[in-house]
Amino acid sequence: MTRASSTRDLLPADLAMGTVMLKVGDMKVMTDYYQRALGLEVVAEQDGGLYFGRLGRPLVHLAPAPGLHLPGRGEAGLFHTALLFEDQASLAATVATAAQYEPRSFTGSADHLVSEAFYFTDPEGNGIELYWDRPRSNWSWNGTDVVMDSLALPPQRYLEQHLTEQSLEGQRQTSAGVGHVHLQVGDVQTARDFYVGTLGFEKTAGWHGQALFVSAGRYHHHMAMNVWNSRGAGPRKDTLGLGEVLIEVPSGDDVGALADRLKVAGVPSHHTGAELRFEDPWRNRIRVAVH
Repeated sequence: MTRASSTRDLLPADLAMGTVMLKVGDMKVMTDYYQRALGLEVVAEQDGGLYFGRLGRPLVHLAPAPGLHLPGRGEAGLFHTALLFEDQASLAATVATAAQYEPRSFTGSADHLVSEAFYFTDPEGNGIELYWDRPRSNWSWNGTDVVMDSLALPPQRYLEQHLTEQSLEGQRQTSAGVGHVHLQVGDVQTARDFYVGTLGFEKTAGWHGQALFVSAGRYHHHMAMNVWNSRGAGPRKDTLGLGEVLIEVPSGDDVGALADRLKVAGVPSHHTGAELRFEDPWRNRIRVAVH
């Protein structure tokens, strides 16, 4: 098999995760959280919804959805949106403001070997990860699997080591991106069949049959799926929470190639040329568009 044919069915190595859309019940409370706790700014408005980001780059889209209910704990949907910071001081600044805004929203922290991560929950129960990547040269690989772990990362000590007055004052002037999106699904094998077998991500790690990590271009993961709270979950109802995951690719050819793969797999999709919309087996909405 030639190199060209072996990579034809993979997503492009230089894809990026784009804006995560959340359906929101209380726009006032959620807007306050994303601005004050996470240090994000309104970078665009559309149809009553607000796009929050850094330096003009949208990261999270809050879309008003009055009348919808919160999802049940065991349902499929969002596990967390992971915001990636470019250095430890920038990460520490946002961890500090999030913890100060609502200490009870902090749910944990971990050294994952490839990254340092802190976990929070927004006022409507959407998970948020704030993290910094170690340099790729420091990552270890076991064949095609990246070596990750969950080691202790004491938050107070981290802030003492990395938080500076300068990083706090300049919080909104530093960049951030959506590093990865982690979903709750009903079973891992179905997730692997869809995200690896059909979409063209590559598996980078598993977790005792309970979680799957996938990426393009040997990143540690652009997406993940787990069954920790949602084993056996069926397709989602229309609820508050995750509205859409955006994946950005370099060219229309990449969108077209994926559209072809979805068609062959019998996955319904809407293809406009520049973008492609479809749902995973749990009705999590995915949009793939040219960056």
